[in-house]
Amino acid sequence: MGQPRRDLTFLAILLVTATGTGCPRMMNQYSGMPRALPPQPSLEQVIQTVNANSSRIESFSTNRATITISGLPQLRASVAMQRPRCFRLQGDMPMTAGPEFDLGSNDEEFWLWFRADPQKAVYYCRHDRFCESAAQGRIPIAPAELIDALGLAEFDPALPHQRPIVRRDGNLEIRTIRETAEGPVMKVTVVDAYGGWINEQHFYDAAGRLALSTVARQHRRDPASGLIMPRVVVVNCPQQKFKMQINLGDVAINTLLAARPGLWDRPQYEGSRQVDLGDPNLRFDQAPMAQIPSPNAAATSRALHQRSW
Repeated sequence: MGQPRRDLTFLAILLVTATGTGCPRMMNQYSGMPRALPPQPSLEQVIQTVNANSSRIESFSTNRATITISGLPQLRASVAMQRPRCFRLQGDMPMTAGPEFDLGSNDEEFWLWFRADPQKAVYYCRHDRFCESAAQGRIPIAPAELIDALGLAEFDPALPHQRPIVRRDGNLEIRTIRETAEGPVMKVTVVDAYGGWINEQHFYDAAGRLALSTVARQHRRDPASGLIMPRVVVVNCPQQKFKMQINLGDVAINTLLAARPGLWDRPQYEGSRQVDLGDPNLRFDQAPMAQIPSPNAAATSRALHQRSW
């Protein structure tokens, strides 16, 4: 498979959140928005403010998203989400009929299909089997985290978060360090000091290497609900040398009253077999990515995905 097609495979599996920009460039973005945080907020105030917004976003959808990735033309995409785990991302290229890829999730499982796959398969896995499956270690971000990746991450108050640090750009940095069997794993979350939304999230593995970095930009306050989501999300996976940008535009928030029939069902594509990534007998060459991770990489991936940040 050529590099552009391999990138498309990554594209169909990844997902993530957050931003970081200085105050001068963001002044127009604050227009019409009340200040959400006091000048020197406590950790509890930051957590409460972030969670108050994210937890109230029960659903969102758009048919006008675009995805930009190196080596591929810009992809048109439709995105829909409904809590707790229902998600659908479908994209197509210009001059093609039907979707180019299909990534989805419901309460029981997630799935992945892409047209360019030479093995012609819909890959799926139950959420509760992900960490022990052929999927873990191959997928940089667990599919259940896709919702967080698009701007809806929350802080778990029970986790050991460090107090906010004021960065040079004026925003707030919160570090969360967890001990794992492989060693300490850290997440750095950057929160906008004025609006109280998440701007950046950076995940470091047990060796201290940056595994995933996400930046969210152009946050918008929905006029109907008053809730805030980013328009643009950039995902960077340095170890895979992969970077993509998702432009959501103006999504509709909490208006997905009746999803179209089958939206949350694993699809059937003509000529494509169904492959269970949770099958312990699955061979590596049957999985959607040919690259086989090292044991340490797989262990770090498992450590990252087994917890809630």
